[in-house]
Amino acid sequence: MTLFKSETYTEWMTNRRVWAAASLLIGLALVWTGRLAAQAIQRSLYVSVLNEAGAPVPDLGPSDFIVREDNVAREVLRVAPATEPMQVAVLVDNSQAASDNIAHIRQALPAFVAALTGTGEGAIKNEVAIVAIGERPTILTEYTSNRAALQKGIDRIWSLQGSGTYLLDGIVETCQGFRKREARRPVIIAITTEGPELSNRQHDQVLEPLRATGAAFYALVIGPPSGSLNDETRNRDIVLDEGPRATGGRRDELLTSMALTGKLKQLADELLHEYRVSYARPQSLIPPEHVTVAPAKPGMTARGTLVKEQQGRP
Repeated sequence: MTLFKSETYTEWMTNRRVWAAASLLIGLALVWTGRLAAQAIQRSLYVSVLNEAGAPVPDLGPSDFIVREDNVAREVLRVAPATEPMQVAVLVDNSQAASDNIAHIRQALPAFVAALTGTGEGAIKNEVAIVAIGERPTILTEYTSNRAALQKGIDRIWSLQGSGTYLLDGIVETCQGFRKREARRPVIIAITTEGPELSNRQHDQVLEPLRATGAAFYALVIGPPSGSLNDETRNRDIVLDEGPRATGGRRDELLTSMALTGKLKQLADELLHEYRVSYARPQSLIPPEHVTVAPAKPGMTARGTLVKEQQGRP
C-alpha cells in the first residue's frame, strides 16, 4: 500500500470512509429515483377540443394540452385519436311538455345516429340506445349499431299526454345499465324540456352514479326556464348544471327545437373527433379530487372525461 507523502494513514482511511459513504448515498438516491419512476402510473382522458366556431381542432400533440391534478401540472405523454367505441344513451323527453318538440326530435335523431354508427370501412361502430323519459324511463331501443333497429326506436317517440319528465330517474337507471354492461366509454345525451320533473331524487343521488361510471353527460335543454321553485325542479337544475361540468360534457340551451338538428350534428362531430390524452402521475394512496385539462394555446376550449381503467388497475 502506497500513501502520498502528505497523507497519513489515518487521513487516508478517513477519506476512504467519506468516499464510501458518498458513493452509498448516490447509489441510494439513484435506486430511490428509479423506484419513484417505476411507481409512476399513467392515466388517460377522452378530450374534445373546439375552436371559437365550435368545430373540432385537428392534429394536436402532447405540447398542446395542459393536464392538472388538484392544480398540480402533470406530464402529458401521448396524444392520439380516441378510437374506442362509445356506448351512447340518448334520453328523450316525451312528456306532455315536449309535445310541440317531438316532430323536430324525430327529425334530428336519424342523422345523429347515422354519424355515430359509421358507414365506411373501418369506421368505429359506436352503440346507441334510445330511452324515453316521459311518465317513466322506457328503453325504446337497446344498445346497438344497427340503424334499422334504432330507427324503429325513434319512430316510437310520441308525446304521452298527462305525463311528466323523469330525467333524474332516467340518468340513474342508465348508469346502472352501464355498470351491468361494463361500458368502457359511456356517454349520456339528454334531450329535455323545462317541463315538470317528477323524479323523487336528490341531486347528489344522481351526480354520484354519473361520476362512478365515468359517463360524459351532455344536456340539450329546449325552451325558456320554467320558473318553478319546487324541490324536484331544483334538483334537476343542479344536475343539469353540475353534471356536464363534472363529467367533461356540456349543457346547451335551445330556444326552439328547430335548432336541434344542427346542435346534434355539431355534437356528433365533437364526439367523433375526441383525443385520448395520456399523462403520468405519481403513485398515491389518495386519488386526486379534481382533474382538469386545458389547451396550451388561446382560442380553443377543451373538455375531458377520465378513461375508465381496466379492472384491477388504478
